[in-house]
Amino acid sequence: MDRKVRMFGIDFDAVAMPQAVARLLQWSAEPDYHCRYVVTPNVDHVVKFQSDAALRAAYQDAAMVTVDGKPVLWASHLLGKNLPGLVTGSDLCPALFDAAKAKPGLRVFLLGAAEGVAQRAAETIAKRWPWLEVIGVFSPPMGFSALSPENAKVLDMINRAKPDVLLVGLGAPKQEIWVHAMQQQLQAKVALCIGATIDFLAGEKARAPRWMRAVGLEWLHRMLSEPKRLAGRYWHDAKVFPKLVVNEWLSR
Repeated sequence: MDRKVRMFGIDFDAVAMPQAVARLLQWSAEPDYHCRYVVTPNVDHVVKFQSDAALRAAYQDAAMVTVDGKPVLWASHLLGKNLPGLVTGSDLCPALFDAAKAKPGLRVFLLGAAEGVAQRAAETIAKRWPWLEVIGVFSPPMGFSALSPENAKVLDMINRAKPDVLLVGLGAPKQEIWVHAMQQQLQAKVALCIGATIDFLAGEKARAPRWMRAVGLEWLHRMLSEPKRLAGRYWHDAKVFPKLVVNEWLSR
């Protein structure tokens, strides 16, 4: 059993990328369709977690919780909890797809992103990872949730396809809350809550250069790419997260 690391009220799985990918491949190869889902908290998720009861409930039932974001990883080392490394949603998908070459035929469904973007991501996946099978895509309307009129249609679409892996890119905390609400009804073996990863796969948004990711500045690249949407959020997180780290330190 993998070690658990508790920080900020969240139980992180102390796994590196190879262990996370191996676990996903194992789950996706099992015959039953009990949907296990994965969440990848970054600084913004950690901040939201403190006041969002629905997000906390979603995290509690997640099958795997991996660290997404250098500040959260650095905090684990500062606090002596030493998570082994980042397992971000945007890196986990390509790593899983690469590893699936050893067992061709992994069935993938894409849920999220703007109209047409998921389809372009599916085309990219088909070219780059031809051993995968993309069996469905759907871009839900703005404001989509478990209470939306479209929800029954989306659920039926996914369940008829019965994917091994469902990529859910609705943004946090919507994606985590939706998967948690639908977990018992979803006919998918694994659901990955992966934020903007579908946009990245489609080329709709560009990831930060590797050097920025290496030094923990991917957030800056994202903010400069979408300042109106992200600047206020990141400013708020920059004020709150250090306080959470200090409180965690004092409560050790």
